[in-house]
Amino acid sequence: MDRQGMTLNRPWHIELSGIEPIPDSERHGQIQDLFWIWFAGNLGLLGVVYGAMLSSFGLNFWQGLLAIIVGSLSFLLVGSFSVAGRDGGVPMMTLSRSIFGVYGNILPNLVSWISLVGWETITVIIGTLGLMVLFGGEVHVSYGTSAGISLSLMVGVSIMAGLLGQATLVIIQKWASYLFGILTLVVIGFLLSHTDWAHLFHRPAGPWLTGFVPAVSIIIAGTGLSWTNTAADYSRYLPRSASAKTIVVASSVGGFIPLVLLMGVGMLAARTEPRLATALNPLTVLGREMPSWMTIPYFLTAAGGLVVEADLSLYSSGLNLLNLFIPFSRYQTVVLDALIMVAGTIYVLFIAKNFLGPFEAFVILLGVGLAAWAGMFLAFQLIAYFRRLPLYGDDAHVGRIQWPATFIWIISVGIGLLFTSSPWFSGPFAQGIFAHSSLEILMTFAISMLVYGLWFWSRSSAR
Repeated sequence: MDRQGMTLNRPWHIELSGIEPIPDSERHGQIQDLFWIWFAGNLGLLGVVYGAMLSSFGLNFWQGLLAIIVGSLSFLLVGSFSVAGRDGGVPMMTLSRSIFGVYGNILPNLVSWISLVGWETITVIIGTLGLMVLFGGEVHVSYGTSAGISLSLMVGVSIMAGLLGQATLVIIQKWASYLFGILTLVVIGFLLSHTDWAHLFHRPAGPWLTGFVPAVSIIIAGTGLSWTNTAADYSRYLPRSASAKTIVVASSVGGFIPLVLLMGVGMLAARTEPRLATALNPLTVLGREMPSWMTIPYFLTAAGGLVVEADLSLYSSGLNLLNLFIPFSRYQTVVLDALIMVAGTIYVLFIAKNFLGPFEAFVILLGVGLAAWAGMFLAFQLIAYFRRLPLYGDDAHVGRIQWPATFIWIISVGIGLLFTSSPWFSGPFAQGIFAHSSLEILMTFAISMLVYGLWFWSRSSAR
């Protein structure tokens, strides 16, 4: 209870908690909630587009399937960081202050916020495009009207869930998993019925070093790694007695199952629809595989699955803004993020009119910053566990700026960018094996984890 005796986090009420620690009296969450959060959060058909992108790496079926499985195992990071949420009782990027300090945390927190706003914008863009086809083709309304209605529906539903907060999101994600999960299986069935299995299994193997490894890297960047900066946001309401092992399993399996299914289907669909990964409206390309009676259920399923992905990004991006000292309440930050999301959607839909270019550049560049942060947090969490150190105390305890950690993050990101090749930026060493391989993401993660881990271990030993 808060000082007025009111529960801070109730379903269908605006969550009153911000980034302050959740008291034990408010920790009523259940571990199974994490499964539904991450299952629904990865149920959007954006995973199909990701799977279709694998075709550009020249892999055969078995190599592609292995890349999907290995890349999706990155959700183990989300599971591990969810345990940190139980222990610290604060959002993910607030826990990050223990590494960087209150003000040193601003830079990685800013990268996290931009990443979340970008992801929610991407999902709203794809969902809006799908609904525009539905309203334009089935209801026969004008282009402008269908665009306005579609964007309003996607943004409105996403904002509602983000405004209400964590307890409401748990309920929404659970029922969305049932509803859209079943409908998604129907969609998958139709897509698989058009697969040329004979051609698929006789395709020669592609290069492992320049094909398989880059495919795994970009999957990691766009799946588990892209959610690590939100993991504790949904586990901070768990009681301290909750099993760490069960938390990891529930979170990891919840994200792993839909990712493997949807990316696998996308890889197969790209064989018959090679334009899937580069199309401005990938949902329309997939919709061509559906019978006429399935058109309306298909587009509603696609849009619904993307909404339950966008609402998580919107909720967490609001918490990120609070860490940036925006003088708003939590629900007000959600509204501010929504306005930015709408502006980004309008730009891509009506000005840029290109999906793959901005999407690929966005994932790669921000993936470097998140990889450096995630490597450092994993090292911090593991050493804190073995040394029996607290993950988070308060702002006075963590200090203003932890200069060594801040420098390690900046240097790790700088090294990663030197080897980065993207449509927006290419580093001087993005050649040979690093040319269009995304290996810089894995390299950045490893460098930051190793360097910070060695420094923090020696520091904790000295103490």
